[in-house]
Amino acid sequence: ALLPRAVRNANAELMALLLRTAGAVQSDDSDDQALLADADYAGGLAALKGDDAATALRRFQSALKRFPDAANVHNELGFTHRKLRQMDKAFEHYKRALALKPEHRGAHEYIGEVYLMVGDVASAEKHLAALRAICLLPCDELADLQKAIAEHRTQANRR
Repeated sequence: ALLPRAVRNANAELMALLLRTAGAVQSDDSDDQALLADADYAGGLAALKGDDAATALRRFQSALKRFPDAANVHNELGFTHRKLRQMDKAFEHYKRALALKPEHRGAHEYIGEVYLMVGDVASAEKHLAALRAICLLPCDELADLQKAIAEHRTQANRR
């Protein structure tokens, strides 16, 4: 039997929505091949892995000159400033990353974690809610921020 037209249309709309949002579930790094090929961006990532935030900062700042509107560069700069305990600069870059790409999962997770570091649980929870809306399927960023908020609450209750 043929499905009624309304059901077929609803199914088609659902499939179109899933296809459009499937990209949001993919890695944030997949969106800009030129950025991934950039020596300074790659060097910044390598420096972070080596726990050398000072070098990472220089490399990401150089990459930013060529990619001023790349959300991933701003996200990594936010993370680097966070490592250097420069929270104001971290917030500045995370907010810029989210202005450029509101669905940037990493920026939502990291800014939420910085809000926890400064004791602003309510703001961290706003970014957790954003991740719940973005991550139609389970994603690491959502799980990580949930865990960080739970741990923050546990520590706060011990005080």
